[in-house]
Amino acid sequence: MLALRLPEDIERRLEALAKRSGRSKSFYAREAIMEHLDDLEAAYLSDEILKRVETGKEQTFTLDELEQELGLAD
Repeated sequence: MLALRLPEDIERRLEALAKRSGRSKSFYAREAIMEHLDDLEAAYLSDEILKRVETGKEQTFTLDELEQELGLAD
């Protein structure tokens, strides 16, 4: 269960959409969350990885080093 407060203008728009379409406000809130959750997770994950790289906690390789490590270098 999730309860959230929305700005009044967003609440009005959501209510109007729900009335016009015959769907519930919950339906549209759920759809919006599901649509954007992957993007939000990716954004936060990339921020975490960047911080680890910047602090030296994440090992990085150049393409040449990676190819050498994988035995793909000429």
